[in-house]
Order: sequence, then C-alpha cells, then structure tokens
Amino acid sequence: MTHLFPRGADLASVERAQGCWITDTRGKSYLDAASGALVVNIGHGDSRVTAAIQRQMAAVSYVHPSAFTSEAAERYAGALSPLLPMPDASIFPVSGGSEAVETALKAARAFHLAMGETDRSIVIGRELSYHGNTRGALDVSGREALREPYLPWLDQAGRVPGVLEYRCPNPTHPDRCAGWHASRLDEAIVRLGANRVAAFIAEPIGGAASGAAAPPEGYWEAIRRVCDEHGVLIIADEVMTGFGRTGRWFASEHYELEPDIMTLAKGAASGYFPLGVCAMAGHVAAPLIEGGFTHGLTFSHHPVGAAAGLAVLQRLDEQRLPDAAAGKGERLKQSLQRVIGDHSFVGDIRGVGLLLAVELVSDRRTKAPFPRSRRMAERLTLLAKDQSLLVYRSSGCAGAGAGDLVMIGPPLTISEDEIEEVAERLGAAMMGLT
Repeated sequence: MTHLFPRGADLASVERAQGCWITDTRGKSYLDAASGALVVNIGHGDSRVTAAIQRQMAAVSYVHPSAFTSEAAERYAGALSPLLPMPDASIFPVSGGSEAVETALKAARAFHLAMGETDRSIVIGRELSYHGNTRGALDVSGREALREPYLPWLDQAGRVPGVLEYRCPNPTHPDRCAGWHASRLDEAIVRLGANRVAAFIAEPIGGAASGAAAPPEGYWEAIRRVCDEHGVLIIADEVMTGFGRTGRWFASEHYELEPDIMTLAKGAASGYFPLGVCAMAGHVAAPLIEGGFTHGLTFSHHPVGAAAGLAVLQRLDEQRLPDAAAGKGERLKQSLQRVIGDHSFVGDIRGVGLLLAVELVSDRRTKAPFPRSRRMAERLTLLAKDQSLLVYRSSGCAGAGAGDLVMIGPPLTISEDEIEEVAERLGAAMMGLT
C-alpha cells in the first residue's frame, strides 16, 4: 500500500534517466519524446548541472528572500536578463509556471496602481489556452475541462477566441486572420471597459491546449497595436516555449514581440530543480521596486534554483541548443509526416522547432474530432508507451471539450537516429489505434 497520492494508475517506478532515455525499475527503457512535460530541454542526467546544484547546496541551501539576497540569484538574474526580448528586464524567480503566472498577474495590477489607474484589474486571456492550475492562472486559462470543477471560484477574466489556424474561427480564413483576432481583442477591451483592463495574457506559440499552434502572420504586431492604444500590458506566457524549445531562446523572438511581462518555467531549470520566473520589462519593474510590490513567496529567489537555472543557461549556450532545435524540429516534423502523415486519423502535424503536435480527427476532410468518449489521445499515449515511447497527451483543441492531440517535444539534445526512432515508434503505435 502506498501513501503517495497518485498522478496515474499502475505507474512503473523510475530508476534512472540519461539523455533522451528513462529506465524503470523493471529494466525497461523509454525514449522520452515529451521531455517529461516539455521540461527537460538539455536532456536527463547532465552532470554539470547536478554538480552546480550540489555546490550551491553545500554553500547555502536556503535563505528567506526578504532577509538576504544571494550571489546565485544575482548571477542568474544577470545572465538571464540580457537574453530576454524585453528592455532592462528584472527577474522574479519562483518555484514553477503557475507561481510565475500568479506573480505576473499581480505585477500587472500593481503596475497600474502605481500609475494611479486604480480601476485596471481585468485580465483578458484566450480560449484554447492554459496558464497553470492555481486559481488565478486557471481563471485566465481557456481549457474548460480543467476549469469546470472550479467555476464557482472563477470567471473574473475576459476571453477572446483562441489561435489555431487549423481550426481558425475567422469567417474569411485564411485572409486577414491577424486583423480579425486583433479586432476581437479590441472589442473585448471596449466591452469590458478600456480603463478597467490591465493586461492581455497569451502564449506566443500555443502550448498543449492548442497543440503547438503558431499564430498567423502579423498577429503579434496587430495585438501590440491594440494593447498600446488602450494602455494594456502584454504578458507573454513562455512557460512551455522558452529556453530554446522553438528554435529561438524565446518564442517571442519569432515575431519581434517585446512583452511587458514574461512568465517562464519548465526549461528554465530543465527539471533539475523546481524553477519559474516572472520577468518584467524595466518600465514595469521600476515603479514596483520603488513603491513596493505586495507579493511574496517562501521559496522565491531560491539560491539552489538560481544555481540550477544558471547552469542550464550555460549548457544551452555551450551546446547551441536553441539553434539546434530549429533544424532538429524540421527533421522530426518531416519524419512524422513521412511515417504517419497519410494515416486516416492524422488531421494535422504542426509546430515550431521541437514543439510539435499531432492532432487526431475522425474525418480528415471535415476535420471532425472524435467523440471525447473515445479518449483517442489517452489511447495513443498508452500505445506509444507500449512501444517504449513517451508522448504528452492533450484534449479540447476542437472546442466544447472535443479534440485529441499528442505533443512531441523531446530534449533538444536528441540525435538524428533518435529522431527517426520517435517517428517509427509513433507510427507503430498508430497502427494499433482503431
């Protein structure tokens, strides 16, 4: 009998992990094509990172951030800030993505308070989005299956249509999609009250909720114009897309987007230590630093987390992994297209860099999703595991809870041979999907 609350049924126990492979206590090895949950960007078992963590633990394992700063946190902030696509960024390290989003939401509100705009409290999010499982993060998210049990606590946020070109809601698609989305945001701001909206939060490239969906050309330029016109901050959620995953250090760079606030996690410490980041552009951070920011977390600014984050940054840079992800992602997409692209259940293979998704449909011509009762994403994930391949499932991309997809996001260190293995093993798994 176990006293551990489980996250799944009949789970094998892990014994070790190295590179792109995880081995359980029964000796079975799995090719980790999901990096856990698109976390382990530098691969498993990097001795340089574990050594950096051990050195920091031996020196200082914990101090409260209101009592001391630390060399580790200062060095990490100094290394990360120049990499971010925002001017003079200040770094607020936390313990994960949900905490980073909660910090960002509070920072947006605090900024407007500091500017004397006390009515600005509303945050607008998108449908087909996910920003975390804590209460505020879930409120701005657009995954109804995750929100539904907690709706009595939610619905403070505004909402605009999600971005998924494969299922674009624009009536004139593919024409003027960027303008259509920007108009929907403008309408929402006006409807909610232009003097009441504090921020717009979105992933530069969609994560699991939309399945690695890239925006249409000109989207972020148009969104930036609308937000600037109304004095609304842009929060770019790069929890999944950051730290090289999409072939750039950060996905915002693909669109020359300079967010006002960014949220980061997952690849920040590559799973070696719980670490998230809320980064604020200088114009946002300055009034909060000067006037005070009513916010605090026991494990923010953690010196061990900072040491892990800095070591991961160094490994990403030394191995040029953001650049590598661009080419490897294109090869993986081509391999997936070759092996499973003609399967009658494969509606779309999409993504940027090593953030990829395969959407499953019951009819390729109409793009009709499977009934959710079929649980196709769950079934494919189990079939893949039978092939010793780990993928990351998601549902709801077709709206109203329907839509099945699996995410493919291996470590950025994946080899050419392993790329082919991912495609071949997923193809074998698809053969068993009926």
